[in-house]
Amino acid sequence: MSLLQIIAVALTVGLNALDGFDVMSISFASPGIAKEWGIERGALGIVLSMELIGMAVGSLVLGSLADRIGRRPTVLGCLVFMAVGMYMASMATGVVNLSLWRVFTGLGIGGVLAAINAVAAEFSNSKNRNLNVSLMSMGYPLGAVIGGIIASQLLKGGDWRPVFHFGAVVTACFIPLVYFFVPESVAWLTNKQPSNALAKVNIALKRMGHAAVNALPSLEVGSANATLQAGNIFSPFMIRTTLLVAASYFLHITTFYYIIKWVPKIVVDMGFAPSAAAGVLVWANVGGALGGAVVGFVSHKLNLKAVTMFVLVCSTVMVNVFGRGYSDLATLSLVCACAGFFTNGAINGLYATFAQVFPSHMRASGTGFGIGIGRGGSVIAPIIAGYLFQAGNSLTTVSMYLSVGSVLAAIAVYFVVYPKKGETNY
Repeated sequence: MSLLQIIAVALTVGLNALDGFDVMSISFASPGIAKEWGIERGALGIVLSMELIGMAVGSLVLGSLADRIGRRPTVLGCLVFMAVGMYMASMATGVVNLSLWRVFTGLGIGGVLAAINAVAAEFSNSKNRNLNVSLMSMGYPLGAVIGGIIASQLLKGGDWRPVFHFGAVVTACFIPLVYFFVPESVAWLTNKQPSNALAKVNIALKRMGHAAVNALPSLEVGSANATLQAGNIFSPFMIRTTLLVAASYFLHITTFYYIIKWVPKIVVDMGFAPSAAAGVLVWANVGGALGGAVVGFVSHKLNLKAVTMFVLVCSTVMVNVFGRGYSDLATLSLVCACAGFFTNGAINGLYATFAQVFPSHMRASGTGFGIGIGRGGSVIAPIIAGYLFQAGNSLTTVSMYLSVGSVLAAIAVYFVVYPKKGETNY
C-alpha cells in the first residue's frame, strides 16, 4: 500500500472516531440536559434516539448516493451536515429543537458511515482489506474515548453546550483533510465509469504511486461486467445476504446502544457525579477499542464468520453481567470495559462482513442498507430501556431483555454465506 492509501484508510479511522464522538455527545450531555430542563427518563430516551433516526435515513439514502455519485463528494457533503448540526444543537432551547438538530446531525453521520466502509475496503490491498476495515471500525470507540476524556473536563464547568461546540469544530477540521487526501475510489470509477473515467483513474493511480492503465473494463450491454453491474442488493442473487446482514446488525445494535446510551444516566442515578459517569463511559469505549483491535487481528488470521458469532454471544453474557449492578466506581468501570470489548468487537466483525459479502459496485448501498435498518435497533433500544426503567424494572431485568439482541444476531450471522477462501467480491 502506498502512503496515500495509508493516509486514506487512516482518515476513515478518524472519520469513524468523529462519528463516535458526535453520537456519544448527547450521552455525555444527557445528565446536564435532564437536570436543566427537568425532563423524565422516557422523554430523555426519545431525545437520545433522535440522531439515530437521522442516521438510519442517512445510511439508507446517502449510502446509495455514494454508489451513484462517488465516495468523496458524499463524505464531504455529510461532514457539512454534521458540523452544522453539532453547532446548532448547542443553541437548542428545548427538547423539540434539540431533537430536530440531532436528526440533522444523524443524517450526516449515517452517510459517512456507509461511505467510509467502502473507502477503507477500496483503498486497501487484498492482503490487508479485512484488517483495515476493522481498523476503521475501531475509530468509533477511540473517538468516544478521546472525546469522553475531553467531555469530562468540559462538563466540570456545569454546562453541557461546550460538548457540542467541540464536536462542531473538530468536524469542520476534517473537511479540508478529506478534500486534499482522499481522491475518488478507483474501484468506484472503474465500475461506474463517469465522464473522463480513464483519466480520473490514472490521476488517482499516479497519486497513489501506481502505474497508469490503458483502458477500463468493458461495460457494454451483454458483457460479463454489464451483467454484474445490473445486479443490486435486492437482486435474487443478493437478497438473502442483504436481509440477513441487516437483521444481524439491527439485532446487535439494540444491545450495543443500550450500553452506550444509558451508562451515563445509570451511573449518575447510582449517586456519582456526571463527570464520573462520563469517565465510566470512556472505559466502556476503551474496552471497545481494544475489542475492535483484537477482533480485527483475529479475523485477519481466522474465519471471520466464526469470530463474529463468538463475540456476539460473549456480548450477551457481558451485558447481563453489567446488569447485576456494582456500587464502586472501579468495578463498574471494569465491567463496562469488558462489555464494551465484546459489543464493539462484534460491531467490527459485522462491518468486516459488510465489506466481504457485498461486491464493490454495491458496497456502499449494502453497507448503508444494513446500517440504516440496523439503526432501527439503535433508535428503539434507548426508548425501550427508558420506559422499562420508568415502569419500575430493575437494572438486572432491563439488561437481560436488551442483551438478547446480540445472541439473535449470532444466529442470523450463522446463515450468512461468506465468500469462500480464494474467492473475492472486490
